[in-house]
Amino acid sequence: MNIGTAKPTEEQLKKVKHHFINSLSVKDDYDAGKFETDALKKLDEVFSSNDVAILAGGSGLYIDAVCSGFDRLPERDSTIRAELSALFESKGIEALQEKLKQLDIDYYNAVDLNNTHRVMRAIEVCMLTGKKFSELRSRKKAKRNFSVLKIGLKADRKTLYERINERVAQMMRDGLLDEAKQLFPFRHHHALQTVGYKELFAHLEGKISLEEAVELIQRNSRRYAKRQLTWFNKDKEIKWFHPENREEIFSYLSLTTSV
Repeated sequence: MNIGTAKPTEEQLKKVKHHFINSLSVKDDYDAGKFETDALKKLDEVFSSNDVAILAGGSGLYIDAVCSGFDRLPERDSTIRAELSALFESKGIEALQEKLKQLDIDYYNAVDLNNTHRVMRAIEVCMLTGKKFSELRSRKKAKRNFSVLKIGLKADRKTLYERINERVAQMMRDGLLDEAKQLFPFRHHHALQTVGYKELFAHLEGKISLEEAVELIQRNSRRYAKRQLTWFNKDKEIKWFHPENREEIFSYLSLTTSV
């Protein structure tokens, strides 16, 4: 999944030490709770020889799990999962989206609605607990043995959408279609139920043209970015900067970490 996930290049990996790159298979069952456990263990290792670690990414759920803790959610239920999978197969992702909307409108407004795995998991938790998934994931902030400084990068909407469209075009030039063809036999795994792959799988199945697939990737990426902003805008701990204001960012970091 090198291109579709914008994995760091070999050159980038040589310049800066990264963690959790090439650490999972598309067949692995993984969630934010497992990431919390793995990330905290890795942070203990990093902090044994470094004062600072950088957590970078776009998944608010996973970032919250590390910074604030993640409530212990019920294990997967095979009966409910089979029921939801059958609903997805018969009526599509829209039926799952509507079910989530009824059960938890807050998470519905924040999650990537095209991520079948996350939508299913949220519905499953709601059905098992009788409570909203959005409430269960953030009821009490966990105690951490490190401090957290949050930096957010935000460009104007027009620029952001233009960059998203160009990024998708560049990914196609880099060989995303060929990557999707290689991953096609594994398309039913949760890791591949994501923007960039699902649309190309639909093309490879003969459901839509390649041009339509690319346009859908761009549209769904823009929608996902909008939902990311909705999620992060609720976090009052984030200090926002324009991506090009590097001096201002470093000045803020220097001042804040020296206090």
